[in-house]
Amino acid sequence: MNRIVGIQAPDFNMEAVDGNGESFSNVSLSDYKGKWLVFFFYPLDFTFVCPTEITAMSKRIEEFKKLGAEVLAASIDSKFSHKAWINAPVENGGLGKIKFPIASDITKNVSQKYGVLIEEEGIALRGLFIIDPNGIVKYSVVHDLGIGRSVDETLRVLQALQTGGLCPIDWKPGEALL
Repeated sequence: MNRIVGIQAPDFNMEAVDGNGESFSNVSLSDYKGKWLVFFFYPLDFTFVCPTEITAMSKRIEEFKKLGAEVLAASIDSKFSHKAWINAPVENGGLGKIKFPIASDITKNVSQKYGVLIEEEGIALRGLFIIDPNGIVKYSVVHDLGIGRSVDETLRVLQALQTGGLCPIDWKPGEALL
């Protein structure tokens, strides 16, 4: 796999559904120019771990926005599957309304460019990327399908990156830099 941290984020242009499950739009990397972007991939709609991550990110969206960051999720499912998942009742496996868009990487081109595509299964690993306002990937974490990511850690890393300084292990906002 090629290195992605420290270089220009791979460009993308995908169809997406808004978080309320009502309308479709196109999203591209250029839409986030001048803002921090937390861009994460998940394997599939209508699964078990994915909704826990997506709804946790949505519940804390205001914390991301206060830091000048937007959030975008993507999977290989179609925009129609995303819409159906958002609109399906939670008690029936639905996602419910969220506060950021979900993009459709149905061609699998974007997950491949970001190095998270499991080619033989045709799905993406759980990859999360923090992209700075200039479009440079500053952080990447990719792991197995069965483990959810931490919103606390994502926020902590975003804040650490925004200091522009050297942050020691377990650094937290307000603590001294090296």
